Amino acid sequence: MEFYSTERLIVRSFEESDAAGLLAYFSEPRVNCFADEKITTFDEAIKTVKEKSHDDSQLAVCLRENDLIIGNLFTMQEEDTYSVGWNFNGNFEGKGYASEAAAGLLDYLFSKKNARRIYCYVEDYNIRSKRLCERLGMRKEGLFLEYISFVNNDDGTPKYENTMQFAILKHEWSGNKL
Repeated sequence: MEFYSTERLIVRSFEESDAAGLLAYFSEPRVNCFADEKITTFDEAIKTVKEKSHDDSQLAVCLRENDLIIGNLFTMQEEDTYSVGWNFNGNFEGKGYASEAAAGLLDYLFSKKNARRIYCYVEDYNIRSKRLCERLGMRKEGLFLEYISFVNNDDGTPKYENTMQFAILKHEWSGNKL
């Protein structure tokens, strides 16, 4: 099912044909918050896309020209407020795809899902996601020191991440196009 499209992208439900593309970037998560989603085999990738295909909060981001998956978006709804996030294949960085997909997601949530507020969490070392939030017009609302642990230190103790929260309100988004 297609949720929305942009000039260069289609954002849709996951399909089994996405397994190889998903494995390409879930095999080596670039930020710790995706460590628990790491997959190492094609069979795991097939299982993962099958699970994601039944979950409307998990969206595949694909190139319009060939339907190749290059990333994914995810949402979580709390009444009229949505938490959003993204994960993209590093081989497609620097081309504006994440910006295009994320702007489309915010537009979709505000216009089609009647969201009032959208927020996301970004680890403080994830410079690309911080910049994306800023390009989207989101404001930094807070910094949570040693907020959450996704991985362990070498000695086995939890490695706590400093995490920022960014947000934007519907009336702030109106007309905001990248």
